[in-house]
Amino acid sequence: MSYYGVVEINDQLRGSTSLYCILPHQLTEIKQRWSLLRTLCRTKPTDLVFVIDSSRSVRPHEFEKVKVFMSRVIEGLDVGPNSTRVGVINYASAVKNEFSLKTYQTKAGLLQAVRRIEPLSTGTMTGLAIQFAISRAFSDSEGARVRSPNVNKVAIVVTDGRPQDGVQDVSARARAAGIETFAIGVGRVDMHTLRQIASEPLDDHVDYVESYSVIEKLTHKFQEAFCVVSDLCATGDHDCEQICVSTPGTYKCACKEGFTLNSDGKTCSACSGGSGSALDLVFLIDGSKSVRPENFELVKKFINQIVDSLEVSDKQAQVGLVQYSSSVRQEFPLGQFKNKKDIKAAVKKMAYMEKGTMTGQALKYLIDSSFSIINGARPGVPKVGIVFTDGRSQDYISDAAKKAKDLGFRMFAVGVGNAVEDELREIASEPVAEHYFYTADFRTISKIGKKLQMKICIEEDPCECKSIVKFQTKVEDLINSLQRKYILRKLVTRVEAWGDDSTSASL
Repeated sequence: MSYYGVVEINDQLRGSTSLYCILPHQLTEIKQRWSLLRTLCRTKPTDLVFVIDSSRSVRPHEFEKVKVFMSRVIEGLDVGPNSTRVGVINYASAVKNEFSLKTYQTKAGLLQAVRRIEPLSTGTMTGLAIQFAISRAFSDSEGARVRSPNVNKVAIVVTDGRPQDGVQDVSARARAAGIETFAIGVGRVDMHTLRQIASEPLDDHVDYVESYSVIEKLTHKFQEAFCVVSDLCATGDHDCEQICVSTPGTYKCACKEGFTLNSDGKTCSACSGGSGSALDLVFLIDGSKSVRPENFELVKKFINQIVDSLEVSDKQAQVGLVQYSSSVRQEFPLGQFKNKKDIKAAVKKMAYMEKGTMTGQALKYLIDSSFSIINGARPGVPKVGIVFTDGRSQDYISDAAKKAKDLGFRMFAVGVGNAVEDELREIASEPVAEHYFYTADFRTISKIGKKLQMKICIEEDPCECKSIVKFQTKVEDLINSLQRKYILRKLVTRVEAWGDDSTSASL
């Protein structure tokens, strides 16, 4: 069989490499799909300025991560003099204009310029950098389209420390000048400073990551923010059997009347009637000091978001809650509370433990105690555990994780920030990709809650979804959607580089 060529795609987000063999007739299809995708998801005309902290607290290898983050955002933009223009301000004790909005008019030029940026490695004058953005970077002389009301002005500020000057007043002036400001904080950053810098609503404009090693995972947020339309249903880039429902940057599947969605999130089954069943669900929550009090409150909201979607009663869903850090504490056992209201009230009252991260000890407690009859578990009732963690376990998890699954418990692993994805996979049930979730930012865990579809139906009776919990684990989230776009874009770029006169390779 004759192939047009073989393309190797290095998937840095997933840490893997894939080979794609392109048949001659597939080239046209790839180009057509990419053209349609670009039509449906074009970035708004924007003057975008990155304001990047390279003070001495940012180590050289960490600064490289910031450059990768900027490059990933740029890769998702429509760059050009009449679309999106990009500038970069580098700051420490002084401010350096790396390049202006008018300097580069192509994506390739921007990416090469970003790779050449070097850290300044002195102090942290964030306020001075923002003032520079107002007075110079977003000026007409530097390429800003100040007379074009349809062109957005956006600044993305990345910092990892407390500024040595004031930011509140200058940030207010930036917003008054029509500059939409996003603030990204890393590590020991002062959260109050981020809130002073950012535009409203703060939930959309303030982001925090535990370390520079995970900042790249914020890329999808900004690709979505700059995207005018993203309709994966229209592109056909979905696996829905009956109905595809498009949402910004992603999609979900649905079924026609008289059918219900299966656990794969794609196919549908005809309703046949029947009655619901029961579920014993235990949350295993990381309360270590790295979580931080404000994030712990978001975790409690995440728990209650899932509780809201359950049918709680003696004969239907029961919920238990365990918190762990250096030790393990049962907040309440299965069956103690008979309705959602009481469960949610108990969750809200849960006190933050702080200290270490003994995930292995917590998993052992789940096996030995939480799902025991003495603690309210019901024989013959499906057992589901949701493990939530934000960091690497300080003890060994493999034996307990394996035993939980061997006992038939359905285990979901949810990680945030510095959570180790290898550990999440080890905890999660098979198929692993459908049982573990990761996000870089605590504020986005509500999206994970939505994806843990808790209107759970038993397989024998898919139309009665009022009591048993069977997770809807089709997770085609925004990261995956954008990853497909990234791979498709790489394919087109590589294939077009071969040219029409390339010699076919025979396999």
